[in-house]
Amino acid sequence: MDEKRRQFLKSACRNTAAAGLLALGGGVAVKKYISADAMVWQIDPSKCVSCGSCSYRCVLTISAVKCFHNFAMCGYCDLCTGFFDPQPLARNEGAENQLCPTNAIRRREVETPYFEYIIDKDLCVGCGKCTDGCFSLGNGSLFLQIDQQYCKQCNQCAIALHCPSQAIRQIPASQGYLLKES
Repeated sequence: MDEKRRQFLKSACRNTAAAGLLALGGGVAVKKYISADAMVWQIDPSKCVSCGSCSYRCVLTISAVKCFHNFAMCGYCDLCTGFFDPQPLARNEGAENQLCPTNAIRRREVETPYFEYIIDKDLCVGCGKCTDGCFSLGNGSLFLQIDQQYCKQCNQCAIALHCPSQAIRQIPASQGYLLKES
């Protein structure tokens, strides 16, 4: 009986390890490597007007433009104007009270009554509703940026061609993300 149990445990451990290695290998293969001297498309947050065209001008089905949050600028608001509709029916997380059409912003209580707002990049479509709300009535800590994890680095960015404020340009990858500053 003990021998069968040992064999079962040995087999289960081997299979678990193999599955883990396959998952790790798959994750590494999906991760994109960009050399430091490559040029990448970026949005200048100081020029972006949150017009919403990023959400449908990108060649990808779901835009590579995502909402970013500069936590250093954020005041951990009780009423975040990037999260809530300007005239919410209530201060709760009901869809009817939120600006984001895809529920990509989650709020987490830091301490009563203050919340931290976290962006789920997989749900964000780059529409700019949250960044417009944050800029109009808040401090502008939410801003749009091209997420290099998603961007295909097209020879000519379709979003840049149609950007009304000409906020999109190529910069060296070594420069990192252009951030919204206070």
